[in-house]
Amino acid sequence: MSRIIVLGSGAWGTALALSLHRRGGHRISLWAHSSDFAAEINNAGENKLFFPGFPIPTAITVTGHNAAVSDAEIILSVIPSEFLRSTFARLGPHLRPGQIIVSATKGVENQTHLRMTQVIASCIAESCSPTLACTIPIGALSGPSFALEVAQGQPTALTVAFEDPKISARIQQDFASETLRLYTSTDVIGVELGGALKNVIAIAAGVAAGVGLGHNTTAALITRGIAEITRLAVACGGRRETLAGLSGVGDLVLTCTGSLSRNRTVGQELGQGRRLPEILAGLGGKVAEGVSTTRAALGLARRYSIEMPIAEQMEQILNEGKVPREAIKTLMLRPGKDEQ
Repeated sequence: MSRIIVLGSGAWGTALALSLHRRGGHRISLWAHSSDFAAEINNAGENKLFFPGFPIPTAITVTGHNAAVSDAEIILSVIPSEFLRSTFARLGPHLRPGQIIVSATKGVENQTHLRMTQVIASCIAESCSPTLACTIPIGALSGPSFALEVAQGQPTALTVAFEDPKISARIQQDFASETLRLYTSTDVIGVELGGALKNVIAIAAGVAAGVGLGHNTTAALITRGIAEITRLAVACGGRRETLAGLSGVGDLVLTCTGSLSRNRTVGQELGQGRRLPEILAGLGGKVAEGVSTTRAALGLARRYSIEMPIAEQMEQILNEGKVPREAIKTLMLRPGKDEQ
């Protein structure tokens, strides 16, 4: 039996906690950002704000206390990217050597352009010590997964990546069940960037749907999108074959075509003429990571001199007010080139 704490009581964190509980054999805690919110969940017996309709078993301990991380062997981090640094600054003093951190957040930090595992490592080094940061392995969990379907127990396959394959195998064994299958990898960079950058392309797919374009356009965006993602991931040290797997193509296809995708929904509403602040306000506190990841991805791409034309047009739509049809026209009229 492992002691596992899930950091982040949004839809994805709640769904993972429910999946781990359903598997059995572990002691599961769900950490909320405040004691008041934890009390709300406990009193209601469900996460009415972010994930209504799914009772939370009393065997799952819901807490808002920072010290709760001290008792965990495995820390599963599902904190939205914009709050990740401040959260681990709070929790850092309660971490201890020998713990394992699994990051299931799909994003790139805006100003630093760091991946989520890098953000966590830097926070631990700053709030505790570089020595402690070296004793806590940090890996990534990613792949095609809507929270709703994971909570429902629908079969889902993900990739877990650590530099040490023995740790990946440990997480694979502890998390896997008849409804959740894990594949292992040592390519943390590829797994993280595949999961983060696909959200940018999903916004583009939503924009195309919103302006009334069809399946041809979606197929082109998915195919050229994975080319952009792969170019950048490989430049950063990831492996090309990783992006052809669950955390690359798999996650991209799901997020670009599934109606449950928040990023695709944001793009669709942009394509229909709604303004971004209004769209984000309508999410009810839920996060579409691709909105902030778009600018961060372009910053990372500039660092490595990587061309990302789809991401560039999404940035202009999101933050510069470009008309969606004009952005699509710009992409179509780019100079011809070989496919690569």
